[in-house]
Amino acid sequence: MKTITVNPKSVTRKWKLVDAAGKPMGRVASEVARLLMGKHKAIYSPNVDTGDYVVVINAEKVQVTGNKFLQKEYFHHTGHIAGERWINFADLIAKHPTAPLEAAIWGMLPHSALGHKMVKKLKIYAGAEHPHAAQNPEVVDF
Repeated sequence: MKTITVNPKSVTRKWKLVDAAGKPMGRVASEVARLLMGKHKAIYSPNVDTGDYVVVINAEKVQVTGNKFLQKEYFHHTGHIAGERWINFADLIAKHPTAPLEAAIWGMLPHSALGHKMVKKLKIYAGAEHPHAAQNPEVVDF
């Protein structure tokens, strides 16, 4: 019996469609990260990007539990001295509807060059419309 090593050229990628409306943000993020990494495939290898393309729609309608809507905060730094900036979930989703889900998914991917390749296969849209109908994405329910 031979050991099969996965080659990036041998990976076939499909398009998946995830509707985030009314679903908890963490559940959506973990499922999308799993699809992007390719952990749902039998040929999964941690050193090769075996994942699929994922289109997420209705990102602005994602739900958070408890008091996270007002209490969860996101941090970034401007690069200047004392340039800390904090914004809560409610303000961020009003300003950039896809940003909270994008941050949650990125947090579940590897923070390496391979993770950067994986996140490029992610397409997030605030509404129900997306320009990837020609790829015939298959709907993922979880």
